Amino acid sequence: MATNSGIAGAAASARIPVMIVDDQPETRLGLALMVRRDPGLAIVLEAEDGRQAIDRIERAEELGRDLPRVVLMDVRMPVLDGIDATAAITRRWPNVYVLMLTTYDEDDYAFGGLEAGASGFLLKDVRAGELCRAVRSVADGDAVLTPRVTREVLARSVRASGQDKRAAELRSAFRRLTDREREVCALVADGLSNAEIAERLTVQPASAKRAVTRILAKLGLRDRTQIAVKWYQAGL
Repeated sequence: MATNSGIAGAAASARIPVMIVDDQPETRLGLALMVRRDPGLAIVLEAEDGRQAIDRIERAEELGRDLPRVVLMDVRMPVLDGIDATAAITRRWPNVYVLMLTTYDEDDYAFGGLEAGASGFLLKDVRAGELCRAVRSVADGDAVLTPRVTREVLARSVRASGQDKRAAELRSAFRRLTDREREVCALVADGLSNAEIAERLTVQPASAKRAVTRILAKLGLRDRTQIAVKWYQAGL
């Protein structure tokens, strides 16, 4: 028979570990209070800049402690900003996912975060329920792309880049996919989850998830957010 302490320990280990990175103490506190409202989430680390975030994940790894599954990352911070920190973290710890926290006037930074490897972005005025759902979605492998800025930001960044050759290469890569896979790519780029894609295409959620997995393998991409980024960079 399991003891109460054993049950409590199992429950704690089943929670999704979260890290908060922001240079403002009051912002970290506010985010922590929202995260703690969800019994399925647990804050394991905090940091006040990108350099400290990398150091603390590294230290946790050395000590054999739980690494964060999801990092809530501010964009603008001293020492090392959120974009550079995201690039370093996702490259070194591919099983750690990053959600960028941005404001209405930082859309370009949000796109930079996606290119750096973030799994999505949220506005800083997000409500607790939406924040916790986003953390769960990212932990499950979904992208979180705020509808208000998804098309606008990615399309504007693509226009600004002027990389015609790169766009042609990406279009060629997407043409090697099946018609259904390209349809899935378009829906991913619109910010739909696997469940929403399944409903749109009248298939089982597991089928939608398998399609995304095949697309990632064929294109050599890390996660579904990168599908969205490359789709818009291709001008599709």
